[in-house]
Amino acid sequence: MKTLSRRDLMKSTGSGLLAAGLLPGAARAATGPAEYRLRAQTNKSETSTQGRMYGRLVELCRTLSGGRLQIDLHYSNAIVEGVQTFDAAASGVLDIDMTGASYLTGKDPAFQFIGDVMGGYEDPIQFHAWLDTPQAREIVDPLYARYGMYCVGLLCPPLESLSSTVPIPGIEALKGWKFRSPPGMESEIFASLGAAPVVMPFGEVFTAMETGVVSGADAGTLALNRSLGLYEICKYATYPGFHSMPADHLAINLEVWNRLPESLQFVIRTAQRAIAFDLIKSVTVADRQVVSDLGDEVTFSDWSDEDRKAFRQAALDIWKDWATRSPAADAMVTSHLAFMKKLGLLT
Repeated sequence: MKTLSRRDLMKSTGSGLLAAGLLPGAARAATGPAEYRLRAQTNKSETSTQGRMYGRLVELCRTLSGGRLQIDLHYSNAIVEGVQTFDAAASGVLDIDMTGASYLTGKDPAFQFIGDVMGGYEDPIQFHAWLDTPQAREIVDPLYARYGMYCVGLLCPPLESLSSTVPIPGIEALKGWKFRSPPGMESEIFASLGAAPVVMPFGEVFTAMETGVVSGADAGTLALNRSLGLYEICKYATYPGFHSMPADHLAINLEVWNRLPESLQFVIRTAQRAIAFDLIKSVTVADRQVVSDLGDEVTFSDWSDEDRKAFRQAALDIWKDWATRSPAADAMVTSHLAFMKKLGLLT
């Protein structure tokens, strides 16, 4: 499999290249049967922000390939359960997995550091930049190949916000704070800071807060929380976020990927980068709109630099434990720490 040159990567990072056309026939209407037809699944709905981005990826792949590549996209776990999507793609039931690597920590804890680098980067651009380094690829590619898959790239929105029925102006407010948390690393980090994370399905968040089972939730970005109706109950939230930035991966069956012509591999990479950038733009604007619309109703707390550093240190302490759980996890943590130091996030 050929590695793209630095020039190719630079050409594929901007959205302007889409309008210009990348390949012969990219601007013409895609007609006739596709030469390559792939099956994909996401756990997102067709109307969700990320679901719409995946729909755009399908259209970009069709158009930029001149109709040679068609992706049949199934939404909302239509073929298999979300946690089974990766295995379904690896086994050939599907070809492409558009869910999160955090589902795969049972295979290897290293996947956590592709699914959500808790307490690490300050924006998704930094996360994408890490994955583009040769050092990251030297870890990521063999990890995915071990399971017969290839990671094209990530779809990562900006940092999420915590929502609460009680004030959470800083790290001290976490002590005794009972909130909905996803399982795994996040629960470990918050518990180490004195919080009381309660693991529950995403769909139960509103009822749990309405009935007082929990006082808050880590349930997504501001815009997503608003769509869930959380701010009818929660009058406090953290913004800008600092703790979690969960990413989906675009992962393809390795044999299928290797059979694709280099020109179509380039199309998929380019389409993935385009929707990744569009997601960041879309969520950033939507979150700012929430702040503008609800500024008189909800108190948005921007944690101090000291509190953010204290949270990051707590996260790094948990990272160290996860690093002991597999050689790949150790390599992943080492890689992230080195890149964070390069960015000045760590001294």
